Amino acid sequence: MSALAIGSIVFACVFGSALLGLFIGGALPEHHLSQDSKDVVKLGMGLIATTSALVLGLLIASAKTSFDTQNDEVKQAAANIVLLDRALAHYGPETKGARDLIRRAIAFRLATTWPEDGSRTARLDTPETTPTVESVEDGIRGLSPSNDAQRGLQSRALQIVGDLQRTRWLLFGGASNSMPTPFVVLLVFWISLIFASFGLFAPRNATVVVVLFVCALSIATSIFLVVELGRPFEGIMKISSGPMRYAFAHLDQ
Repeated sequence: MSALAIGSIVFACVFGSALLGLFIGGALPEHHLSQDSKDVVKLGMGLIATTSALVLGLLIASAKTSFDTQNDEVKQAAANIVLLDRALAHYGPETKGARDLIRRAIAFRLATTWPEDGSRTARLDTPETTPTVESVEDGIRGLSPSNDAQRGLQSRALQIVGDLQRTRWLLFGGASNSMPTPFVVLLVFWISLIFASFGLFAPRNATVVVVLFVCALSIATSIFLVVELGRPFEGIMKISSGPMRYAFAHLDQ
């Protein structure tokens, strides 16, 4: 389900709860609306509101940290690709086959992860690239350095390939992690209870409805933001392909 759809459902639940509270408040007997009853409801909802605010803040912070980490990993991978290509270029013409494989692998990754056609969805799970990466590593291992400089470049190239493979599995293996559905349902339930309590004792006029509408919209956009940040390669807020395209443009130079 898309982040926009989830945000819309959250808005419907929260704002609907507020309207339900307004309706129930108008139907309750007068003695249920005494000041003592209001105080008890406010205390209980205050506790839930504090817990919900803490949880929502932690969710946003966690999602932002995860997004920034994966964004940094993409930049690091792009830098390592350029460094690998330069190391192989300095080694000698024997590495042309490995360099061509690297270029084709990056072109494929750009086409699948950041498709230029907006109608296509990003594809992260690309097992067909694994043999290509391993072929590059095998090609580097198969080199026969004739001097210390080439041996040093071969060793450095193998180290960079290892770093790239580790980053690849960490990046794309964890990119599909999202907020657990039961956790979202529980949080929305808490917030819906809070909004129902707002409507329960609120006066029934257009100003109150507009304020509740705006507040519900704010909560929905917060959940939308968390879901968007949890899907870093799709949606509105996604990791830029700029570093990888920059690296691709500087290969074979």
